Amino acid sequence: MQKLAIGIDIGGTSIKYGVLTEDGEVKLKESFPTKEFKEVDDFINYLSERIKHSLAGLKSDHKLVGVGIGAPNGNFYRGTIEHAPNLNWKGIVPLADLLSKKIKVPVYLTNDANAAAMGEMTYGGAKNMKNFIMITLGTGLGSGFVANGNLILGQDGFAGEFGHTTVFHDGRECGCGKKGCLETYVSATGIKRTVVKLLSKAKTDSILRDYSYNNITSEQIYKAAMNGDQLAIDAFDFTGKILGMKLADAITIISPEAIFLFGGLANAGKLIFEPTKKYMEEYNFPIYKNKVKLLSSLLPECEAAILGSASLVWSNEKKQH
Repeated sequence: MQKLAIGIDIGGTSIKYGVLTEDGEVKLKESFPTKEFKEVDDFINYLSERIKHSLAGLKSDHKLVGVGIGAPNGNFYRGTIEHAPNLNWKGIVPLADLLSKKIKVPVYLTNDANAAAMGEMTYGGAKNMKNFIMITLGTGLGSGFVANGNLILGQDGFAGEFGHTTVFHDGRECGCGKKGCLETYVSATGIKRTVVKLLSKAKTDSILRDYSYNNITSEQIYKAAMNGDQLAIDAFDFTGKILGMKLADAITIISPEAIFLFGGLANAGKLIFEPTKKYMEEYNFPIYKNKVKLLSSLLPECEAAILGSASLVWSNEKKQH
């Protein structure tokens, strides 16, 4: 009988889930819009029926051992989503308990960046590592910290909110209510804000001057930089400088073997990796210089979220045994 886990990724726009084997083979994938479910009970009822239907359609003899969920503001200790700004379900939602009661298997939940870190350790480039940092670069900046082989969760389950450490005390306004957070500089939206500032201050010719603020995307900035647009190149250099400086701070805390970059902005390759590495070494405390690898995630982007979430199941099953 084949053991299976389900990995679920809950985002503000869509919910994706997959049925996986322990070695990471994805048996099937499904997705549906998040906004359809105004009430969490409606979501739980729908999801549990979809899961039962998916499992019934598998031809092989199998046993579902658990479900892992990656979600914004997910608390592993409590199995809750807490005050997630981009979801309809407000307040503290005991999602893991609600789903577990419906499908009668253990359900584990953590935030999406922690799930990505677990996925990297189970299926990706951190398979043989016990100390590493996972940085996800999307609309915001997420992070997961692994030390001595364990995900760092902290006292309340919310450790590792690296994107909300401060770069400049009176800097850019962040959606969290603070000013100067790292993710306002290092993210897809952060580099866009950098480009707009550079356009207002520099007289440099740039293809990006042809776009309005609402129409500039990180992908257009990437394409401009690849075509030699100096202003776009400068935006990546500034972004890498901020990220490298903050990663040097993080290195002093957990002394990782490697730092993995994942997500849209990380796909810019050397445009983001080279300045980040350069400034990380420049700002590094001397005993850490040239010791920490800066690597691309080896998780396939289209399956990373469900792989990471499912890895919560396998990790907890191993601990129980």
